[in-house]
Amino acid sequence: MSGVSNPYEYQYETVAASATAQVLGTTGAVGDYLHRLIISNVTAASASVTIIDGSTSIVIQTGAATVPLGIFSIELNIASASGAWKVTTGAGSTVIGVGIFS
Repeated sequence: MSGVSNPYEYQYETVAASATAQVLGTTGAVGDYLHRLIISNVTAASASVTIIDGSTSIVIQTGAATVPLGIFSIELNIASASGAWKVTTGAGSTVIGVGIFS
């Protein structure tokens, strides 16, 4: 017995650069929980990240010269109200979505 417990059973899904509306989870559904986004910015000008709740877009960061390079963790702690969580990334960023997905 390792002594490690997983009370939250969070999953993670990687999203590559230049991804368009990649579903988090197998199919995604209303009520899916998005705990955190871990964003890696490698090119500031194209480091945009948008999440989509069903059909509602939520801009997390825009690709602009002022976007800092590096890895950032953004706490969201939100449940989907209208469908699968989806992530769209620009050519300058990758994402790891952490949560509980269908």
